[in-house]
Amino acid sequence: MIPTIIVHGGAKTITDDKVTANNAGCTAAAEAGWAVLISGGTAAEAVEAATRVLEADPTFNAGLGATLNSDGEVELDAAIMEGSLSWGAIAAVQGVRHPISVARKIMDDKPRLLVARGGERFAIDCGAEMCKKEDLIAEEQWQQWKEDREVIDRPNTIGCVALDASGVLAAGTSTGGTTKQQQGRVGDTALVGCGLYADNKFGACSTTGDGESIIPVVLAKTAIDFLSGDRHPDEAAQMAIDALVSKVKGEAGCILIDRQGRVGWAYNSSHMACAYMTAGQDKVAAFTKK
Repeated sequence: MIPTIIVHGGAKTITDDKVTANNAGCTAAAEAGWAVLISGGTAAEAVEAATRVLEADPTFNAGLGATLNSDGEVELDAAIMEGSLSWGAIAAVQGVRHPISVARKIMDDKPRLLVARGGERFAIDCGAEMCKKEDLIAEEQWQQWKEDREVIDRPNTIGCVALDASGVLAAGTSTGGTTKQQQGRVGDTALVGCGLYADNKFGACSTTGDGESIIPVVLAKTAIDFLSGDRHPDEAAQMAIDALVSKVKGEAGCILIDRQGRVGWAYNSSHMACAYMTAGQDKVAAFTKK
């Protein structure tokens, strides 16, 4: 099986002054995940490694750099899923530097979604990297929140999909939600079938966009279903976005890898930051527009 990885930095509007940062961040994430895959690591390990890079980059809405809620605080959601249908998720947590790593520890423990104080307690108990909740507030987001400025370049979710040499697929998502969201609001990111889905028989998907639009159409599972009949992931991704648009209002995007290692993505926003790597490439391919 040919190892493959694709990451996204969110479906959004990317202003000219942030194109370089988005390309660089997604490239670094894909490189981190690719290094895991070519060293014999698992798809889940690669997804975690790539997502951690994006969570540490204030360019993106995950971890450091996440949007602030109605109370001016960072609340984080993340999830990971393997093609064996094993999964773990965390939502509405504070003071967790890398929620994707906590989600993976939950998956390895037993599939469940832990939220708020329960999620934070689990993170502490499993030795996750914790910090003061204020340490995750990036200066740009604080100024935007304080001045009540219109936010243009803030994605809803970042994510990753990987296929390892053993043919195992995995998908991951991580987010800070939406700007000034109500305290305690949880979107699609932590919900299996909506923000992510992985099935070794078909493929894996990570989504991004307006959670309240993604959830009712179960976007990630819908995209995977469209892979039937050996359909190319590019076509399946576009069909999934078209299905969303036909039923609800909102912007969204998705990335896909099928069981053969083919990649695809689609979106109905102005831009979508993406990067991917597979055998035969001499470097990561990165885009802000398809």
